[in-house]
Amino acid sequence: MNIKLRGIELLREYRNGKYSNLILGDYLKKNKLPLGEKKFLTEIFYGVIRNEIFLDYVINKRVNSIKKDWIRELFRISIYQLTFMDSDDAGVVWEASELGKKKYGVPVGKFINGVLRTFIREKENEIKKLKEEEKLDILYSCPPWFYSVVKKNYGENSEKFLKSIKKVPYMSFRINKLKYTEDEFEALLIRENINIIKKIDTIYYVDSAILLSSPEFIEGKITVQDAASYLSAKNLGVLPGETVIDTCSAPGGKSAVLAEFMENKGEVLAFDIHTHKIKLIEENCKKLGVEIVKAVKMDARKLVHQGKKFDKILIDAPCSGYGVLRKKPEVLYNKNQENIDELSALQYEILKSAAEVLKIGGDMVYSTCTITKEENIDNVSKFLKEHPNFEVIKVEIPTNVCGTYDEVGGFQIDYTEEILDSFYIIKLHKNA
Repeated sequence: MNIKLRGIELLREYRNGKYSNLILGDYLKKNKLPLGEKKFLTEIFYGVIRNEIFLDYVINKRVNSIKKDWIRELFRISIYQLTFMDSDDAGVVWEASELGKKKYGVPVGKFINGVLRTFIREKENEIKKLKEEEKLDILYSCPPWFYSVVKKNYGENSEKFLKSIKKVPYMSFRINKLKYTEDEFEALLIRENINIIKKIDTIYYVDSAILLSSPEFIEGKITVQDAASYLSAKNLGVLPGETVIDTCSAPGGKSAVLAEFMENKGEVLAFDIHTHKIKLIEENCKKLGVEIVKAVKMDARKLVHQGKKFDKILIDAPCSGYGVLRKKPEVLYNKNQENIDELSALQYEILKSAAEVLKIGGDMVYSTCTITKEENIDNVSKFLKEHPNFEVIKVEIPTNVCGTYDEVGGFQIDYTEEILDSFYIIKLHKNA
């Protein structure tokens, strides 16, 4: 089957409400494609989702109505190629026209040809005009309310942020040091002719995803994890023998990092509010050889019911997720400003709950994978004001990770970081 036809069918599945990562992941597992086709399919699939508002704006300016969603998806893919990929314009137009002709007849093929050729002639002026009119929400495909959030948080750097969330993410693997070594992994990369894009401690960003089907991945010697989430867990500074909470644990990646630093000695209680995610945590930890993590169904706002105090607590709070839009582009279209306000309130409840069960002299890390002030610095500032016995401990961020410290001492991995997810991390110490 033509690779664009595959893309159209996957996008139609996505329109029916399925998660993009599950759709593509399942398809690639069931269908062994050559590496080049796999990369192309991945790019056009996610590229269309990331840039949907702009693509539909372009289409709607040139077409009164499209009765077949198949044709609209073909237009979206083709215009994405013409705008964002290093493609042969004439080849893109010819292929789209041929696909349309085979599916619906010669008139449709000619119609597609005409629309795409018109866009090619007008493309540069179209983009220039959107910038001049400050319609960056259209150019970078984000809802107007979100564009307002971005401007509030980044001001004159808003366009740089919007550009950053449209980039194609790299695959990242963490070495599970309970089973494997960095030397062994780097030797594997050489054998497989895979290049290292960036390395943060035991996290490797690479230019291929083929290791997802490798024995090393299946056996739990390596696992998929972003360095941003890894750094939030590392900064908790856990030690062997301690009792630790991971408040919102699923799917268990950070719990596994904690267990590794604890050398599988002590106890990590991995909480999650959803029953089906408890099994996921257990399965992931078993695969990685982690023995000290106990997955428990619990609402993190009710930690006091646990009945004891803990040495360290990791709060990777539920958030709006605007720091991981490269990997989950549809998140942008499924939320609104009210979600931020609701999540901020929920995060603060969890933060207060954790403070109650943390031992005097203990530490906790609060982190989110988002960029809004309401969910990050505002929550922490409010907490510090109401809990004067807590102080901020500076988090340790590798020199090759870009971002900024805020006025209370938290670190925001932001749009200046080309590779990692955007993440907010702050460490708090409890005094008497």
